[in-house]
Amino acid sequence: MDIHEYQAKELLSEFGVTVPQGGLAYSPAQAVYRAKGIESENVLVKAQIHSGARTAAGGIVPCSGEDEIRKAADELMGKCLVTRQTGPKGQIVHRLYVEQQMDSVREYYVGFVLDRQMERVVVMASADGGMNIEDRYNQKPESLIRAVIEPAVGMQTFQARWIVFKLGIDKSLLTQMVTTLLGCYRAFRDLDATLVEINPLAVTSDGQLVALDAKMSFDDNALFRRERIANLRDEAQEDPLSRKATERGLNYVRLDGDIGCLVNGAGLALATLDLIQVAGGKPANFLDIGVGAQPDVVNKAINTMLADESVKVILVNIFAGTNRCDWIAEGLVAAIKKFNVSVPVIVRLAGTNAKTGKTILQESGVAVVIAESMRDAAELAVEQVK
Repeated sequence: MDIHEYQAKELLSEFGVTVPQGGLAYSPAQAVYRAKGIESENVLVKAQIHSGARTAAGGIVPCSGEDEIRKAADELMGKCLVTRQTGPKGQIVHRLYVEQQMDSVREYYVGFVLDRQMERVVVMASADGGMNIEDRYNQKPESLIRAVIEPAVGMQTFQARWIVFKLGIDKSLLTQMVTTLLGCYRAFRDLDATLVEINPLAVTSDGQLVALDAKMSFDDNALFRRERIANLRDEAQEDPLSRKATERGLNYVRLDGDIGCLVNGAGLALATLDLIQVAGGKPANFLDIGVGAQPDVVNKAINTMLADESVKVILVNIFAGTNRCDWIAEGLVAAIKKFNVSVPVIVRLAGTNAKTGKTILQESGVAVVIAESMRDAAELAVEQVK
């Protein structure tokens, strides 16, 4: 789950990270009012969407005076902001953040991410912060400093100091930088985050270290014990189908292809996506029904998939262990009849009760194509699209 910039800054400030003065606004009039509480004539009116690269898209406007603030807020509120991270559909601006504009003399990048392969939290830092950090990293990958945190002891002060020295930060800022790094780690750990990112982390003209922008993401599976974090969710910024699937207990990610993938287990899902692409196709989604799925779960999954107009073929790839292929087959037959499915359906069943499941499909009278292997299923799906 992602949250907005202003929410991330509020959380990080509680862990010792310095952030500029600012206030949330839902209208131009409220934006002007928020600016009055900031001890600076120069402010930034910032669109609050779940995306970076807002400056290049016109989503961050420097202002001075009530007229400029009101005009900027009026233009941004309700605007569909298209950035290189949102895709062509963009995201609608429903909230604005009015923030003190600060002069920076140097900008850094700091990020805490969960490396699932290493099963560790990894700190990444760079002396080249600010806009287009990805492009600069691609040009100079050696500029990114990495440190792995041992979960048994957490981030240590010596690690934070090592990062400071590697970045070449002035010694007068050592304490501030160490406090910021340790604060980011504690926020990551204590709030079940999967990402904490500050870009840029700026050195201001008066010698302060300030987070000018911040981003945080959280583990959906831990929200049950983080009520405060769960309440920060902005459903208007989320994909409607993904939200609908989550409410139904499904793991769904929309992609940009045309082959819908219904699978059980994340590993099988990724293998299925790979095989589709090897066969020359493009998957439309990642839909994992999980373990022990009853027929009604399959019914909900098919309904969710059909809501995506880009889906031209449905590929069902099940390797049953705690699942049962006969349950999957029963759910498929019921869903195809209930929703009058008109797109081709390719089914590969293996594992528990696979033979029974195939018999149910063959005797049901519904139009499905049964594949004997994963590769066959992927190739058949691609052929149907073509």
